[in-house]
Amino acid sequence: MLDEPCLDIGGHIVDVSPQAFRVAGLSPFVKLGDCVVCPGEDGDELGEVVRIEEATLTVKPYSTRFNRGVKAPARRAGPLTVAPAESWKGRAIDAFGRPCDGLGPLERGDRECLTDAMAPPAMRRARIKQPVPTGVKVIDLFTPLIKGQRIGIFAGSGVGKSTLMGMLARAKGFDTVVVALVGERGREVREFLEETMHGQLANVVTVVATGDESPMMRRLAPKTATTVAEYFRDRGEHVLLIVDSVTRLAHAARDVALAAGEPPVARGYPPSVFSELPRLLERAGPGLDGSGTITGIFSVLVDGDDHNDPIADAIRGTLDGHIVLDRAIGEQGRFPAVDVLKSISRLADLSWSPQERELVTRLKSMIARFEDTSDLRLLGGYQRGADTALDQAVDLVPVIYDGLIQKPGDRISTTPFDDLSRQLKQGMAKG
Repeated sequence: MLDEPCLDIGGHIVDVSPQAFRVAGLSPFVKLGDCVVCPGEDGDELGEVVRIEEATLTVKPYSTRFNRGVKAPARRAGPLTVAPAESWKGRAIDAFGRPCDGLGPLERGDRECLTDAMAPPAMRRARIKQPVPTGVKVIDLFTPLIKGQRIGIFAGSGVGKSTLMGMLARAKGFDTVVVALVGERGREVREFLEETMHGQLANVVTVVATGDESPMMRRLAPKTATTVAEYFRDRGEHVLLIVDSVTRLAHAARDVALAAGEPPVARGYPPSVFSELPRLLERAGPGLDGSGTITGIFSVLVDGDDHNDPIADAIRGTLDGHIVLDRAIGEQGRFPAVDVLKSISRLADLSWSPQERELVTRLKSMIARFEDTSDLRLLGGYQRGADTALDQAVDLVPVIYDGLIQKPGDRISTTPFDDLSRQLKQGMAKG
């Protein structure tokens, strides 16, 4: 929804390119992020101001094909807003907050919310301390989640990132789930809604911007999803926000920044991309005292399996933890393909008891010993009895790995620590 009272301020288009168009006559009346409407017989074309000069504006259109020419009228329309409502649960919407599920019009809430809002002030945010079980054993054991935490899933393509996020989306303990599918394949949208979230759609709001939509729509979708999550958080609800993926948001933001004339500084990414990402990620987390929380799970598509990619590195430094999926683990048939040695939850101590913390530390030490000696064992240099710690690792780590395997539909009925202890006892009995 746009700020309608500003529509009487008009100008005209003076230049059109494949990436953007320029408008004269509006420079004194707009600021970055405002929208510009270009009316026509086929409806309104909408764009966002990405650069302001003394005589002209540079505007990036939201449509994939901008069909206005020079001298066409253009009018200021203010910043984008959405008006979420309780009835949005169970619906799929586009980046503008319009229904795209064929289930009829959406009710508008009583409050317009900016899609590019600021995070709550740091000193007024509530503290977080309540663990939340996800039902995914490897996560609950090694990188437990706390309500209000923000964690990233880092993986290359085809390693099971979206599947793991689908498993996490079914976690209990949340009042509302908001999912942003950014740049996804069109066929995967219905699969997610009808299969992954089957039976739980009543509490899910899905924001969709598929890969064939414009960079502006893909850049807007996670902002819209975060705005919807903030609405429910401010009502006192505990919200799970899932964005798949932040990397595609960064790709879209790069296209927009390059169209605005910014220079590329890091592997083709302009500077504004690295300021836009933390501004979005910081909006998740706990709200003000007395409100709810937004637990954020953000997937990061690691280009070329390079975990030191500039985008991955910037996001990892902003979040409260990261879960790393390893292609080699997936090739062994172990899913979720989580590398427990490289994954970390910075808030895990709020979930573990002292005994659990000690157990996880010992398990990680054992796994590290097992992995560090893999080449030695393959070459036949390992002799049983020479190193009792290594003997124990050789006996127990394969049992741990088998115990962490979990299919998307599997749920555990006991705590992950009890479940692992039982499997270790069974493994030692068989040995």
